[in-house]
Amino acid sequence: MNFPIAMTPRAEPARSLRWYSPLAALLLTVLTGGIIFAALGQDPLKALYTFFIAPLDSLRGWSEVAIKMTPLLLCSVGLVVCFRANVWNIGAEGQLVAGAIAGGAVALMADSSTGAWFVIPVMLASAAGGALWGAATALLRHKFHANEILVSLMLVYVAQFLLSWAVQGPMRDPMGFGFPQTKLFESGALLPVLLEGTRLHVGVLLALIAAGGIWVLMDKMEIGMEFKISGMAPLAARYAGYRPGRLIWVSMLICGALAGLAGGIEAAGPLGQLTPTISPGYGFAAIIVAFVGRLTPHGCIPAAFIMALFYLGGELAQSRLGLPSSITGVYQGLLLFFILACDTIIFYQLRWVGFKKEAA
Repeated sequence: MNFPIAMTPRAEPARSLRWYSPLAALLLTVLTGGIIFAALGQDPLKALYTFFIAPLDSLRGWSEVAIKMTPLLLCSVGLVVCFRANVWNIGAEGQLVAGAIAGGAVALMADSSTGAWFVIPVMLASAAGGALWGAATALLRHKFHANEILVSLMLVYVAQFLLSWAVQGPMRDPMGFGFPQTKLFESGALLPVLLEGTRLHVGVLLALIAAGGIWVLMDKMEIGMEFKISGMAPLAARYAGYRPGRLIWVSMLICGALAGLAGGIEAAGPLGQLTPTISPGYGFAAIIVAFVGRLTPHGCIPAAFIMALFYLGGELAQSRLGLPSSITGVYQGLLLFFILACDTIIFYQLRWVGFKKEAA
């Protein structure tokens, strides 16, 4: 028996539909979330208000969303480069953690007399640490033809174990009563705060600058065209003389550096130290952000904002409504499911062909 529905690619979907798809997916996510809240015994309207509106009812709330948006945006615009080049880097989370370790190691060198300039080497070390972690995947893919999906994903767990070892061993705070964490960074190693009375730091500006830089790279420079052609038509790219090995290295180094910078910003920004839970999964959530943003740097900005709102709304739902922490992951999964479903309808025509018996 065959599958009764056939999918055939549409000739040329309307360009506007590519952007209506994320909006439709978000609307369906909200509606489905309301149904889930009702099934959990909550007032759907009150729960949706707590999840989507309450985080934005004050200046401090907006600043907290911007803080959570920062690592998501940095990781997602880096992933845009990889995915456009047909390099399936799933390990931005590991590159973020590696960057946090490298940046944290430099930050711990500061003392009370260190000036505010010291945050610059902290950020550079973070970017270098993430790039080095991304280079490991590029090396195994380029030289040994290893699958970058598996390699980058496995390196996430290596980085997490390395962080756990560091904060429980050589980098642990000797005055921290045995807790697995480093000492608090000195003020010279911390990111300056932009808005008094909030935790909003200059990392937000760095993320926006990075998004602008990736837009220039992808849309205004020749190498951006190489990324696009290699992703859409690898054989045509080889015929044009493009070197796939070079694109693997460049895309992984760029993505690793941006994800590592995100880790350094988290450590030197809102946390002010290294802990085993430096990231609640920003690197994985950034994959969803990249696809919701249509694999464009400017599209990742609103997508990262929505995803950050999911994180903050989930925290409020836990504290005010007593809902489980997994509610954030549920919303992330729903958004990914609906964006894939909407894209399928846009790019493919569904036809009912019925059941047919196979010839004996």
